[in-house]
Amino acid sequence: MKHFTQLLTAAAVSMTLALPARAETVLTVHYPMPGFFKDVMDTISKKFMEENPDIKIAFANPSATYEEGIQTIMRQAGTAEMPDITFIGLNRLRMLNERDVPVDLGAFIAKDGDMAKQGFSENILKLAQVNGKQVGLAFATSNPIMYYNADLVRKAGGDPDTPPKTWDEVIALGGKIKALGDGVEGIDFRWQGDDWMFSALLFGAGGRMLTEDESKVAFNGPEGKKAIEVLDRMVKEGGLPVLTKQAGEQAFVAGKVGFAFQTTGALRNTIKNVGEKFDLRTAAIPRIDPVNGKLPTGGNAVVILTRDADKQDAAWKFAKFAAGPYGASVVVPGTGYVPNNELAAKSPEYLANFYRENPLFRAGLEQMPVMIPWYAFPGTNGVKVTQTIVENLSRVVEQAATPEEALNDAAAEVESLLPRS
Repeated sequence: MKHFTQLLTAAAVSMTLALPARAETVLTVHYPMPGFFKDVMDTISKKFMEENPDIKIAFANPSATYEEGIQTIMRQAGTAEMPDITFIGLNRLRMLNERDVPVDLGAFIAKDGDMAKQGFSENILKLAQVNGKQVGLAFATSNPIMYYNADLVRKAGGDPDTPPKTWDEVIALGGKIKALGDGVEGIDFRWQGDDWMFSALLFGAGGRMLTEDESKVAFNGPEGKKAIEVLDRMVKEGGLPVLTKQAGEQAFVAGKVGFAFQTTGALRNTIKNVGEKFDLRTAAIPRIDPVNGKLPTGGNAVVILTRDADKQDAAWKFAKFAAGPYGASVVVPGTGYVPNNELAAKSPEYLANFYRENPLFRAGLEQMPVMIPWYAFPGTNGVKVTQTIVENLSRVVEQAATPEEALNDAAAEVESLLPRS
């Protein structure tokens, strides 16, 4: 019997050796903002490769920002340098699609059937759609929240257990914190880099970037005026200094700023960098119109670029894995982004217990009902439009222009960059 078993084992080994080895599929993956996403990407790809040993993930050089990321992909589109998969800012999916660069995921979704069973509801799928085309799957989604130094709030006479709910309250308390002296600033509002935080004020007032037919600028209407006046008041009354993005982050984590307004995606890094220096808290960001106001959805989507059929099948597996429950269970604790997969948000196996045990992460989660898409400007001048808005916000923060002047100049410049009908 022993001899017979040995013969069977030998035969099995022989047959295994005789079978042709399955070719390994290598997927080149590009992503932005390694400060937020390197550890997350490493963890997700490692787990994916363990479960899919015939697929290897090789990372291209990451881009420092979403803006650099879209410009890199646009340059590489159609060349041998183009990666198989990329992660693109939600507001740049439209630009990518207008050049017909992404693969339409509609056929993959139809083949899979009910995506809701995998946690991808219709609302979640819509975050990465352009004119009804499924350009990608939302991977990391965020909204802007309020970070605050409870110790400084206390010193300035505020109650950290009842944070400000209106911009008037924020600005008043920011001014008191600034008055504490010793190099302390009241507010750091992350206006630099792109139009996202301006969108938080504009959408929070119930406004919109362009008219419904997208023929004219709308952000210079009554809602936009309220939005930019709040920014101006932050400078004049609330203790908002002229700082670069990096300097603002450093000042806040050093305990020298009362309130910081930026993406919930920076939460994990902020917790790590603050350490035990002060009592860090988070809360909802005020909306100028608390009834009709909305908040922009930041973040990015995983997009398939390769036209190779075999690679596309492998890329679809990776895209669903990264944007699915496991990916979300890595992204949320690893960054602070909100879950873009309903199974991940509700299941104790993934994030339900995490939110119960980590209250700092709840602010972003609780704002999800008022999240709307990060607006994507039409045409090929999206990056220039963003730069124009930021440059004019800079004039307000530097007090080089009145809010009305800056808003009107931005509107005129942006309108000149819109596609001609």
